[in-house]
Amino acid sequence: MKRIKVGIIGQGRSGRDIHGLYLVKDRRFRIVAAVDSLADRRERAEREFGCDTYKEHRPLLKREDLDLIVNSSPSHLHVPITLAALRAGFNVLCEKPMAPRARDVDRMIAASERAGRLLAIYQQSRFAPYFQQIRKVIASGVLGRIVQVNVAANGFSRRWDWQTLREFNGGNLLNTGPHPLDQALRLLDSPEMPKVSCFMDRANTYGDAEDHVLLTLRAEGRPLIHLEVSSCCAYPTFGYNIYGTRGGLKADASHMDWKYYRADRAPKQKLTRRPICQPDGTPAYCREKLTWVEKSWDVPPRKKDLFGSMAGMFYNMLYKTLTAGAPLEITPQQVRQQIAVIEECQRQNPQIYARRRR
Repeated sequence: MKRIKVGIIGQGRSGRDIHGLYLVKDRRFRIVAAVDSLADRRERAEREFGCDTYKEHRPLLKREDLDLIVNSSPSHLHVPITLAALRAGFNVLCEKPMAPRARDVDRMIAASERAGRLLAIYQQSRFAPYFQQIRKVIASGVLGRIVQVNVAANGFSRRWDWQTLREFNGGNLLNTGPHPLDQALRLLDSPEMPKVSCFMDRANTYGDAEDHVLLTLRAEGRPLIHLEVSSCCAYPTFGYNIYGTRGGLKADASHMDWKYYRADRAPKQKLTRRPICQPDGTPAYCREKLTWVEKSWDVPPRKKDLFGSMAGMFYNMLYKTLTAGAPLEITPQQVRQQIAVIEECQRQNPQIYARRRR
């Protein structure tokens, strides 16, 4: 079994809590180096991972024993550090958000192709158990044609950290948004750029980026997508409500219900222009009684650790790509569409994202 030697740039909530704490338990990977500007975080990495540490990323890029660099630096550094690592000849896994602009994604893809190195993006929510089950139900066809998909990632919070600032690529759409937006774009499944309509607000944030987002996506022959990512929802909602022509589905991260009627067992109806009446001739409302098939799903016990489950499936995919040349299931080209959507959302909200004067 080949062990992948990994260097992690950043030891914050992503670099340590998501990547580091997973990789240190997976025998297929070995953390050999970590980077962080804070001394206490470097000391913790040395204790927990038994690795070398650096104050900044440049010394790491001079090593010759790394198979993979995980870029978990602050969001505004994702593009320059990923480009530097690719140009230095390393395979790179970049945290979300991949970039602030689609043209930056193009630069990253081009650098990867020139270097002949892998560029992957950590959109691990693609592997969320609930999302995989949603796709199975939709693919089965029992809900009929999907008309609308409502996605919510809402809560109530007052944030004052660096991720509320535009200069650091902060805001709800670039922080929380890449996860539900990646899922929504997979359900939209449009090769072309969808039509975007977005409203943003600054409600409870102490920074200058948005913390309330309402976004709709439309594409020909595809369902309407309605996405909310809000920090001013006092009755938190997370999950899906899907409308279909023969039924619907509602889901959160751990439980799902769906119901549908069978067309071959439904009452036969035909359009009428005459007023509908009761058997005694009195007026009647247009109604029928459908027999619903109702089903439910609960996340399997082995996958109740959502972040651990998603990390495991993502790194399973990445390991196969690095060792056997298997294709990435989450490609930079797919994520480019996500970044293009976010860029358009920002363009439509100049009250928040007005261009800075040079």
